[in-house]
This record gives sequence, C-alpha cells and structure tokens, in this order.
Amino acid sequence: MLRRPRTVFSEDHEIFRRAVRRFVEVELVPHHPAWEEAGIVPREAWRKAGAAGLLCCDIPADYGGAGGDFGHCAVVTEELARANLSGPGFVVHSDMVATYITRFGTEAQKRRWLPGMCDGSLIGAIAMTEPDAGSDLKGMRTRAVRDGDHYVLSGQKTYISNGQNAHLVVTAAKTDPAAGARGISLIVVETDTPGFRRGRNLHKLGMPAADTSELFYDEVRVPVANRLGEEGRGFAMLMTNLARERLVQAVRGSVVAETVIDWTVAYTRQRKAFGHTIADFQNTRFVLAELAAKTAAARALTDRLIALQLDGTLDPVEAGMAKLFCTDLQCEVVDRCLQLFGGAGYMMETPIAKAYADARITRIAGGAAEVMKEIIGRRLFADAGQ
Repeated sequence: MLRRPRTVFSEDHEIFRRAVRRFVEVELVPHHPAWEEAGIVPREAWRKAGAAGLLCCDIPADYGGAGGDFGHCAVVTEELARANLSGPGFVVHSDMVATYITRFGTEAQKRRWLPGMCDGSLIGAIAMTEPDAGSDLKGMRTRAVRDGDHYVLSGQKTYISNGQNAHLVVTAAKTDPAAGARGISLIVVETDTPGFRRGRNLHKLGMPAADTSELFYDEVRVPVANRLGEEGRGFAMLMTNLARERLVQAVRGSVVAETVIDWTVAYTRQRKAFGHTIADFQNTRFVLAELAAKTAAARALTDRLIALQLDGTLDPVEAGMAKLFCTDLQCEVVDRCLQLFGGAGYMMETPIAKAYADARITRIAGGAAEVMKEIIGRRLFADAGQ
C-alpha cells in the first residue's frame, strides 16, 4: 500500500518502534496462540514488557518511567495492532489507568503505584461499566459510603479489561447518589483487599487473549487516601481523559486497516479462480483501491490528532470523530477483505478471521459509535447557535 513517510514521529520514536517490533516478534507473537487458548496473558509477559520499556512510556523517570511522550505510547499501540494481537492489555494499563494516576494522583499515590506499573509488577484496570450502565455512566449503582478514613464499596462491574490480572482497579463509584454525575468518585482498589472478588473470565466474540472480567465489591473497605482527586470529581476526570482513549482506538483501527489491506493484496496475487489470480479481476482492484483511499484518509486524520495530543490541544469531540471514522473503517476493511479470502477467510487459523472477530468490539469500547455521533451532533448544533 502506498504510504508517505510520516512526520508526526521523531527519529527517537522510530528507533523505539524498531525495538518494540523486535520485542513483539520475539516475546509475544510466538506465545500468543497459547495465550488465546488460555484466555489470558501471563504476568511474566507483563514484567518482560516493563523491562523492555513498553509500559507507561510517558511516565516521568522520577516515577519509574522512561520519560517519553504520547508518541512512544502510540508506537506501542501501532506495533501491537500490526502484529494482530488480541492481548495483552498494555493500552488499557498505560493509556488509561496510569494516565489517571499521573494526572490526578497525589505525590504519595504516584510514588506508591507508578513504579510497579512501569516495570510490570503491578497491572492496572479501570472499572466503569456495570450490567445496567455502559456508555451512560450516570446510571451506575456501585456505591462508596464514607466511614471515617475509609470508603465502603458495594456493587458490581462487568466487561473489565485486565480484570483477571489486575493488581489495581481504578473504580468509578457513587459517593453522593443524589448528585448525579457530580456524585461520582474514582477510587483505587487493590485487588487483595477483603471483599473484592473477581468473577468469570468472560468468553468473548474476539480478543480472546485479553482477559475480561466481572468484578464484585462486597463492602470493600478502602482508605480515603486511595481516592483520586476530589470527591465527586470522578465524572469530570473521566471526561478529561476520553480524548486520549478515543484517539488510541482510532490509531489502532487505522493500523489494522492498513495491515489487513496488505495481507489481502498479497493473498489475492496468489489465489486463483477461473484461470486468473483474484487480483486480476477488476472488482478486487476496485474494492482494495476504495479501502486504501479511505485508510490513507484515516492515517492523515490520526497523525494530525497524535500531533495535537503531543502538544496538549486535542479536543474530545475531534477524537470522537476519529474514533467513529477509524473503527467503522476497521470493521468495513476486515469484512470486505475477508470476502476476497473466500472460504479460507472464515477459518480461525487465518489472520483475517481473527482480525474480523477482534474488530467488532472497537465500535463499542471507549464509547459506542452512537455516543460518538451524539457528541459530534451536539457540537455541530452548539457551534451553529453561536
């Protein structure tokens, strides 16, 4: 696929990319089928990734990180996507959990948790979704009742990435149920705390190596010192980090689309029908040309937003647009390219089948496509009213 050199990444980023790619090829890819069968990536792989500098790349050296920037984190996201890996959940750990602690944690909290997150000895998860509260976080029922110097948490979370492996869970809970969104707080629950319990490792349509869990809080006593930021500011904190989370989804989607097109070009040049290769048929070339044009647009969009994230000016609605476009495109590409693989594309031992199954969650995770449309629509009409 025709690609121009990318200007958003520096030479340092590209040197790091080469190291990440080597790590992925040597330490992750050979073991990944076994991890998919087991439904979880062993913690030892996390520790190796930490030692290689793949975790929490933008955490300052004072807290055990490499002192990089979002570009280094984006490189990790891209290389995991390029390798067609359904796990491990490094992105949730680094781009979500560690980011909340870095931005909103106290000095004591940062020094307590971030070094272990950087070296892979502590794995992070974030628990927002509940059985009756997904994209609408205001509907959550998990409670955190103040009792002296502790909160007592009661409730249930579900679909939690890294839930089986996690040592730390940033938990969204209502500290003031009458206050709506302003009554939500973020509290870090250490998973060895009495009353905390992991449920099933959920069996999913795709992403089989990414452990995903139900979590239960049965009067879990957590020190008030584990709260991130001010009480009742949890929803606002979640909103401030959404731009980065949406951009990460968009970046992954664009890389998967590029990679799948490359596979399909190679496959259709070899596969034959009616005395010709599949690539000889105009339909094949037209389908791939259309997808390649859309994917080039996705790459231009995500590179622009990576630059905005690097200089601290990324807007959540812009990120929502990218998330909507790139994840829709990812699903379109894997679907239409699988068709060109024919029956082989339906077999789970082929990369395209895995990519097809893994893609579907991207239009839900990080804010459903319909939610992205709603926030974009609100901005359009708000701007029109000015």
